Formats: sequence, C-alpha cells, structure tokens
Amino acid sequence: MAFDAKTKTLGQLVGVVVLMGGLAWASVPFYDWFCRVTGFGGVTGVATAGSDEVLEQTITVRFDASKDRGMPWEFKPVEREMELRIGETGLAFYEAYNPTDRVVAGRANYNVVPYEAGGFFTKIDCFCFTEQVLQPGERVQMPVTFYVDPAIVDDREGQYVHTITLSYTFHEIDLPENHAGLAPVKTGGKTLN
Repeated sequence: MAFDAKTKTLGQLVGVVVLMGGLAWASVPFYDWFCRVTGFGGVTGVATAGSDEVLEQTITVRFDASKDRGMPWEFKPVEREMELRIGETGLAFYEAYNPTDRVVAGRANYNVVPYEAGGFFTKIDCFCFTEQVLQPGERVQMPVTFYVDPAIVDDREGQYVHTITLSYTFHEIDLPENHAGLAPVKTGGKTLN
C-alpha cells in the first residue's frame, strides 16, 4: 500500500512538472499570437492590401527612431509625422546610414503607442519584415506602407485615439550568410575584398 501511494504521488509530481514545462514552452508563441490578434503591447497587424474603406476622419501618425546600444548606424524618420484619413494607405520612409568601414546588418523591432491602437495599425509592407544590410558609407531610405483600420472609430478605447506613434529600434545582427562572403576582411592592416 505504501508503495502504491508513493508511486501515485511521484506520478502526479511528474505530471505537474511536465504540464508546467509544456505551459512554459507554449507561453511564448501563445503570447506572440495574443499580441498580434489583440494589438496588446503595441504589436501591429499585417495585411497584403490597403483598407476597402476610407473615412473622412483623420488621425495623426508620428514616427520615432532609436538604436540599440552599440548599433553604429545613424537612423531617423525622414518625416516626423503625417496626418491621413482613417483607412487611407500611408507611405513613410526611414533613413539609415552606415558610417563605418565595415558591412553592418541590422533588424528593426517596432511597436505602436498607445497600445490600444496596435490592433488597428496595419502594415502592408515594411523594412522591419527582413534584415537590412548596409555597405560601408551606404545611406538608404526604407519604406513602411500602412493604414489605420476604420474599426478604430467603433472601438471602446480606440475611438479616443487621435495620434499614434510608430517606433522602431534597430539593433545589429550577424551578417546573413549570403552577405558574409562580401564583407571585407582585414589582415595585417590591409583590407582584402
């Protein structure tokens, strides 16, 4: 009898550990899915085309740029803000410049403030969807195409949003394999291509 109680307790303990491990493993993809569906935490939506409906009401979209510590690029929005009609497709540009003497790859993280607007801010195309690689001295303008979903005007919290800030933070990443071979190599003070 004592052996069966110990075995049962051990089985329950193993079951709890496995369940908690499974929940911990699933929490990251579930949280990502939850944020994308609800816009929680300023996560934006993604679409393949613009909105079918454009309202007369306007909204102001502000653009913000920052860099992770150690990211050598210069990075800024070309235009600080724009006013557009809700549902209208907007096109904004960010500028990046690599002032170094080496190839640098970067990826942008983004969010939208206020957070309740995240579920209504929809990107059609964005430089943030892929990594960016800049050659030494290269300057580029990177587009983001977006719209604010007209459903925002009927949302309990969203209807009070009149200004949305789209923020990007660039951080350096390892060079993608297809670019790593193109990076100049320094040996003995000389640069080899």
